[in-house]
Formats: sequence, C-alpha cells, structure tokens
Amino acid sequence: MALRNVIGIDHAVVMVQDLDKAAENYRQLGFTVSPRGTHSAHMGTGNYTIMFDPDYMELLGVLAATEHNAPARAFLDKHGEGIERIAFTAVDSAAGAEEIRARGLTPIGPTDFERPVTLPDGTVSAAKFRTFMWPTAEAPGGVRIFACQHKTRETVWIPELMKHANRAKRIKQTLIATPEPAQEAAHLGRLIDREPNAESDGAVTVPSGGDRADFVYLTLEQLGKRYPGVPLAGLSERGGAALVLVSGDLAATEKALGSAAVRSGSAVCVPPAKANGTLLAFVTG
Repeated sequence: MALRNVIGIDHAVVMVQDLDKAAENYRQLGFTVSPRGTHSAHMGTGNYTIMFDPDYMELLGVLAATEHNAPARAFLDKHGEGIERIAFTAVDSAAGAEEIRARGLTPIGPTDFERPVTLPDGTVSAAKFRTFMWPTAEAPGGVRIFACQHKTRETVWIPELMKHANRAKRIKQTLIATPEPAQEAAHLGRLIDREPNAESDGAVTVPSGGDRADFVYLTLEQLGKRYPGVPLAGLSERGGAALVLVSGDLAATEKALGSAAVRSGSAVCVPPAKANGTLLAFVTG
C-alpha cells in the first residue's frame, strides 16, 4: 500500500563545511543561488537553495551545534562534504509520520521551522516547513530520508531563482554508492513502498514517486563506468555520490561550467572535488 502523504523527491541536501564558500562555488558553476537563509534556533543550521522545477538542491551548513543537527555534524566529521539526506514532498507531515508509525517505524517529528526570505522586491517574508524523518538508522546506502511539507511554496519557488546560466532544469536521478546495490535498494523500497528495478549494468533503480527523480544504487566501479574520465576522488564507497541534472542546453552548460566541466559520453560533468563532494552530471531530457 503506497504512502498517501508522501510523494517523490523534493530536494537533495548537500552538507558543506563553509556555507558561504560553498554558495560561491555553486555560483561559479553557473547556478543561481538564493540569498542565505537561517533556520529556527532549535535547528542550528543555515542554507542556500538552488531551485529547479519541481525540485531543488539545498546547501546546508551547521551554524550552532544542537541536538537536532547532531547526525549532520557526525556526517561531516566522518565523510566530509556531500549528499547527506534526501527529502520527499510531504502532502501532510503529521499524517505521513503516522503512516510510517503504522508500519512499525518511529518517526522523528513532525518538526516545524522557518527561515526569513528576502523576496525580489526587497520585502521580507518567511519560508515555513513541517518535516518528519524516518528513524536515523533507516538510511539506505548511508543516506537519510525525510519528508518536507511546504507551507509557503511561494517563498521557496521564486521564479527569479529558477533560471540558471548552466541551464539546469531539474533533478533526474540521485546516485547513491554502495557495495550492495540490490540490498540497499530493497531497503529503500520497503521504506517508501516502491518496487526496485535492476538495470543492465548491475545498478538498481527505485522510483521515488510521481514524475520526480529516481534513486539509483550502484557501486563506485559502476559509477565510474557510467561517467568515464570523471575523477571520483572524495567519494566514499557508501553514501550519496551524484546528482544527474537535466539541462536545457548542454553547450550552454559546458560554457557556464568553464574549467570545471568534464565531457563524459553524452553528459557534461563536474567532479565531486569541484562541487563540494557531489558529482554533478548534466544530461539532456
């Protein structure tokens, strides 16, 4: 029975050591980066967002140690920068938390928080969220999952922030490295009631729901074969490895990426060492 209050991937969270430096790095890669946001005090975090349609990327940094961000700090200490968790869109976080509780899992939350947002006309509003997390131990491939209910979509999906010089349009796939792709994909499939699909190269895909991005579990060796010539230094054998982004114009993408660009087959890539621990692969369609 599919989850009724949770739909596909909403955003990917890239944990970074220095929030402002990371934002400047992504600007240099041709992304339009939102103004910096500071979350409610109990969260202890700040962020920059990179908005697509219907999803986005979040650069997240710890500003003050709190109980809530302890897992994120542990991730940075152990793995360094990179994809630390993936959010689904929650239709109703309270109801979604009860859905997974009924399946024998103890949700973390729901948690309400917000951050101030300066709108393009200079006025200040707020982005408000209600999230819940699957238990911290339930992290297929080492990537935590949670669901995010947007109470104020109009202060997050701002049209001026959704146009990027590198022509990024949306997330197509989230690639997660693991020595056991089938096992980790089956784990996620149980958590979100989705059926894994084996691919010809041994990777395993799990649809996230609706028209949203897929999860792909694969070994580092398989990842290297998908993107030959792209240095994978900085990636661990288990954990969030890459985001495949749809580009509206690969020639424009390559120009915007400049010296960071690496052509690999039909994709234009940025190695993880140049994108805060995350391989970025731009593709058409």
